Amino acid sequence: MRGPFHRTPREHPTGPLDGHKLAFPMLSADGTRAGFSGVTLGRAHVYRTVDDAVCAHGCRHACPSRWCDCGFYCFHSDTDARELACAPEHQGSVLLEVTVSGRFRRYELGLRYARQRVRSIRMRPCRCGAAVSALADTGAGQRGWRRLEPVCGRCAGARPVLTPDRFARLAGIERLPDDVPAGPLAPVGGAAERLLDDSAFGGRDPIEGDAVATAGAVTVLTAEMALLQARLDEMARQLGRATARLDELEGRD
Repeated sequence: MRGPFHRTPREHPTGPLDGHKLAFPMLSADGTRAGFSGVTLGRAHVYRTVDDAVCAHGCRHACPSRWCDCGFYCFHSDTDARELACAPEHQGSVLLEVTVSGRFRRYELGLRYARQRVRSIRMRPCRCGAAVSALADTGAGQRGWRRLEPVCGRCAGARPVLTPDRFARLAGIERLPDDVPAGPLAPVGGAAERLLDDSAFGGRDPIEGDAVATAGAVTVLTAEMALLQARLDEMARQLGRATARLDELEGRD
């Protein structure tokens, strides 16, 4: 019978281990470096493409410690990472493929480890469900770093943006095709794809095309409001005449 302090046999892998994880994309204040922050315990720490784990609690022990929850985390399967991405607090994250090295500990769904190299990045859909065309400044971040989020041209608005390809080059990693949600969910009639198609705007930038579309929508709404106001005025005139006629029939002054 195994005692309470029984240790599992130590593994000796013949090569680096691979994994999948979520992260928030980060851009340095001067715009020259790309990094990532974790979506759970690691939110307070920004790591680079190749980096070593540090204890999130400020302790100086080696990561990952047997008596602490410090270290990098990753899943064995990208499916588990996508399931984690469904949580509202993880919206705006990206999907990473990493290579694990150094000390590590296994748990049910993945690894906790000391050193990693980010190999590739996949953009997840915009919060509105459309395909991503930029990484926009969220207005949040940490000292020296700004947090970005994947957005479509419409949701980017007037915020400062960085193209996904530019971010991947700054990070020195490969950009894989954008992540597509599994299951029957899809944009109606491919409207999101058409919106971000450059040809739909005659070669103009998608964000510029959105501005033109918004201006057109404002014009239509303005005309509809003017028509509604005219109808309300007419109803007010008819009500006034009906009230006057009723007063006349009842002998009121």
